[in-house]
Amino acid sequence: MNFEEKITSEMKIALKEGQKLRLETLRSLKSMILEFQKNGSGKELDDDEATKMLNKASKNRKDSIAMYLQAGRTELAEKEKLELDIIQEFMPAQMTEEELNNVIISIIKKIDAKEISDMGKVMGATMQEVSGKADGNMVQQIVRKLLSNS
Repeated sequence: MNFEEKITSEMKIALKEGQKLRLETLRSLKSMILEFQKNGSGKELDDDEATKMLNKASKNRKDSIAMYLQAGRTELAEKEKLELDIIQEFMPAQMTEEELNNVIISIIKKIDAKEISDMGKVMGATMQEVSGKADGNMVQQIVRKLLSNS
């Protein structure tokens, strides 16, 4: 079952069970899929594209949560958090901090990065390798810590 079929199937289940928030979140993902298909690029919606889509939706929710909390709107932040949990059900398993640390150390050795000024090179290579399996902010924190200790 591909990504689009999975979302459609989950939408039907949420509709039957009366799960309004889940249905609303799944509909937003479905609209992202339709937008992707209509953009005219001719690309197929493969796992990589689906992961990019889920990462974008996830990042949007995280940004909204931060803004709502900053504004003191905890009820809206909680709604976004629940939507984020639903989106994360469809994302590939995230790497642990230890696994990510090991990947970044091997990339640092491979490209011979020694200083904080090499952070861009390390970040680019790392994000390419762990695409969809790790949060960019966590990657950045680990890269910064490792290059600062070098």
